[in-house]
Amino acid sequence: MSQAPDVQILADHSALLAIPAFAPAILVVAVVIWVARRDRRLEAEEAEDATPSGPSAAADQDGTP
Repeated sequence: MSQAPDVQILADHSALLAIPAFAPAILVVAVVIWVARRDRRLEAEEAEDATPSGPSAAADQDGTP
């Protein structure tokens, strides 16, 4: 099947027009994920630091086991 010689097929640029709409949303999602991962990592480090370890870990405040 061939097309008539006077028909011009134009490109559809809707994807290019959508980029300015989706780019800020993708950026916001990326920042939220980054902050959440950072907070979880810092929280895990704080929990690790707060957990007593060593021979005095099993002892109470006054030193009794």
